[in-house]
Amino acid sequence: MQGVSPAQAIELSIQVGIWCAVLGLPVALGLGWILARYEFRGKMLVNMVVFAPLVVPPVVTGFLLLEVFGRAAPIGHFFEELGLPFSFSLAGAVLASFVVGLPFYVMVIRSAFESVDPRLEEIAWTLGAPPRKTFFRVTLPLALPGIAAGAVLAFARALGEFGATVILAGNMEGKTRTIALAVYTLLESPNGMDASRVLVVASLFISFAALFGYEVLLRWHRRRLEWRHDWGNDV
Repeated sequence: MQGVSPAQAIELSIQVGIWCAVLGLPVALGLGWILARYEFRGKMLVNMVVFAPLVVPPVVTGFLLLEVFGRAAPIGHFFEELGLPFSFSLAGAVLASFVVGLPFYVMVIRSAFESVDPRLEEIAWTLGAPPRKTFFRVTLPLALPGIAAGAVLAFARALGEFGATVILAGNMEGKTRTIALAVYTLLESPNGMDASRVLVVASLFISFAALFGYEVLLRWHRRRLEWRHDWGNDV
């Protein structure tokens, strides 16, 4: 099986997915909030850059990341000197999966913020709450289930990442070989079909569990907003 360990591949995939969801949250949260609530010059350009990975082939995204974060690049060399190399490392697998999955993360969080009635924020302002306090006391709690749904979707998207990961992080057993890379490697082996089936089943199970959580969180988000809307009409 060319030294492929299904258990290690599954563990690495889950690690990459969790890191993408956790470390990507501040970026996705900030971009989602800005795109949902502000109009500014250059907003179209920001949208294009954020959502470009949706239309650019993943291998091209991986190549661009390698040009910026590879060992020969100034930024990549700087991080390597700090002890955080991105090429051929777990950090590179996380970065590649994060960049490819960022559009989905931002899209869901942006939608969560847009679904919050701006009138609730205006009421808080009229009662003397500053914008920052209004955000943490009103907007963020109302959007929280949608934000959590975005994190779950980012996790699920990271499980299937292949093209950008193999370019930036490589296909190293026990280090960067996630489920997608392990299946690809096993399919090149004459006796790798059985292990491939195990990984495919595991991938489907984890993915569907994540998507189930995503749907549950979205439904929860909609119910909370509907309840708030009905309560506001009654008042």
